[in-house]
Amino acid sequence: MPSRRVTIAEIAASAGVSVPTVSKVLNGRSDVAEATRKRVQQIMAERGYRRRASGGSRRVGLVDMVLPSLDSPWVVEVLRGAEAEARRSGTQIAVTSADGEPAGERRWLDRLATRRSDGLVLVVSEAAPEAVEQLAALHTPVVLLDPVGGSAPEFATVGATNWAGGVSAVEHLVALGHRRIAVLSGRPQLVCSQERVEGYRAALGRAGIAVDERLVHFGDFRPSGGRAGTRAVLDLPDPPTAIFAGSDMQAFGVYQEAAERGLRIPEDLSVVGFDDIAFSELMAPQLTTVRQPLARMAAESVRLLLAAGEDGIPDPPPRLELATHLVVRGSTGPA
Repeated sequence: MPSRRVTIAEIAASAGVSVPTVSKVLNGRSDVAEATRKRVQQIMAERGYRRRASGGSRRVGLVDMVLPSLDSPWVVEVLRGAEAEARRSGTQIAVTSADGEPAGERRWLDRLATRRSDGLVLVVSEAAPEAVEQLAALHTPVVLLDPVGGSAPEFATVGATNWAGGVSAVEHLVALGHRRIAVLSGRPQLVCSQERVEGYRAALGRAGIAVDERLVHFGDFRPSGGRAGTRAVLDLPDPPTAIFAGSDMQAFGVYQEAAERGLRIPEDLSVVGFDDIAFSELMAPQLTTVRQPLARMAAESVRLLLAAGEDGIPDPPPRLELATHLVVRGSTGPA
């Protein structure tokens, strides 16, 4: 027997407020006390309230996209894919930068709530503990796109095969004769950071090479993180002959540190990155890297939101994983 839909009147009665007040919360109005807003949102989440579709008027032709920042090269690829799919569907993209703040941060979440959209593509590095409740209270479909973040079972997710990408990167280095291989990754709290390192471990295990934990370094995906990780592993008494960096920007940091030490790439140190941003072909030598289909991931996120239509995203929410593959260039050579 299908469950009965919870009404706004029932939410209002449970929260001890009027129906117009609940309506204001649903529509993101600012003239509601913060304590009242939180109480109403909590009750809606507990009762499983879903906004009733309003015929064909629900679509407004706008998709919100929240990015961690606007200074990462892969952001260009993400926006390109999202914009292409939105244009094909007659929709526009509204971009918000979280400026490094976790998902669910009140300041930008309030901005999203003040306007109505057809869905939210969330590309952030981590979610605040209360993010699930707060995002659910927006009553609009949410899709996580995770080139930097992880997945949450409450949301539909579009990601890449990070583990398989890590395997392919390290197997390439092993095939070149490398046995001392370091891995640099992002913060360990991120799912993609862990998955890429687990792929590294799996590839070494297949080759019968024991993992030296001193060669496993977590930091961040920026060039500074690449430099710090490279410094740590090259200062070891028995440094690596190859480094698998968890992002192309980290790999650029590897290049910088190697140059400062007078090491040649790939003669003295082989390097593999991850992402295949356009910048990787401008590095000297050009970077061998794992291609992550960022533009397609973004396009799939927008498509998934718009396909949800009046019925919302399926329950349980789907997770799509797009394939990665290795692109061999000039930064890797024999040990």
